[in-house]
Amino acid sequence: MNRHQLSTEHADLRAAVEEFARSEVAPVIGDYYEREAFPYEIVAKMGRMGLFGLPFPEEHGGMGGDYFALCLALEELARVDSSVAITLEAGVSLGAMPIYRFGTDDQRKTHLPKLCSGEALGAFGLTEPDGGSDAGATKTNARLEGGEWVINGTKSFITNSGTDITALVTVTAVTGRREDGRPEISSILVPAGTPGFSVGQKYSKVGWNASDTNELVFEDCRVPEANLVGERGRGYAQFLRILDEGRIAIAALSVGLAQGCVDESVRYSHERHAFGNSIGTYQAIQFKIAEMESRAHTARLAYYDAASRMLAGEPFKKEAAIAKLVASNAAMDNARDATQVFGGYGFMNDYPVGRFYRDAKILEVGEGTSEVQKMLIARELGLPA
Repeated sequence: MNRHQLSTEHADLRAAVEEFARSEVAPVIGDYYEREAFPYEIVAKMGRMGLFGLPFPEEHGGMGGDYFALCLALEELARVDSSVAITLEAGVSLGAMPIYRFGTDDQRKTHLPKLCSGEALGAFGLTEPDGGSDAGATKTNARLEGGEWVINGTKSFITNSGTDITALVTVTAVTGRREDGRPEISSILVPAGTPGFSVGQKYSKVGWNASDTNELVFEDCRVPEANLVGERGRGYAQFLRILDEGRIAIAALSVGLAQGCVDESVRYSHERHAFGNSIGTYQAIQFKIAEMESRAHTARLAYYDAASRMLAGEPFKKEAAIAKLVASNAAMDNARDATQVFGGYGFMNDYPVGRFYRDAKILEVGEGTSEVQKMLIARELGLPA
């Protein structure tokens, strides 16, 4: 991939998802959002388009594309709605990717085809009630007993974990102690419906209201020893890799929201009249929208660069953190400015910018807060940990 120019295949994909978002998502998503309902029909259509299988090989039921293709799809979806975009992002980068990256051949054969088709969703159980950004402080534990993992603990804010098509969740758990006394953290696959595994409260959220987010509870939940994902004790390192990749995807989603704010503001500035002219004729509005476009453009270049480094097999941790930081800031700033362009109408849920404003803030928090991104960038520059 050229870092600044799309290939024919990527350009065609981007155009196809753009058309899907405009024709299939935009007309109906507001109703789902206000009802706080999961958009099963839209997700099914995304599955038939192959979006959930974009970065996976055809042998696993995927489309044989790459991670950048996923990012392009996320950007185009988020230009219209972030709930749909985060459902795809979490289903792929958090639900299916750990199994693809670290799972056994049997785990891949069993689970990936349904996850790639969108018939089923996977989730990633990392965050805990007292953990937040300190994922190393995991309290959920799993012990081996009679050839089974017995899991106890609680996970918080888990996307795609409580839908009717959720098939599994991969959870991090303490499975022992290292020689230095630090916890040994492993990843374990838990199928939906396993006794002792329950989906707790559905959160009342500020934004992402058409996506699924729940608490998960494990009470003497038993799964086979073979459900270990990757090496025992490598769960912490594995999820760091997953989160590095996921930050590029969240950056792409953030760019989509930022660009959607530009799209809506440009349209509205032509339609809305004040003092005898369309508001787009006034320099104050023009300058505000120009700044918004500049933020979206800069953030897009940042995630393109991080994705290209990842696909080239180059180090990309710093670039992914920069992309996530810059893009989430752009989304938040553009959402605020778009609301200002719309004035009182921007505060109404009848207009997309109202959803954009409600959805933007979580982008500075999820999959690593802005503060965590700054910490990672500083460490990659050689500053003390």
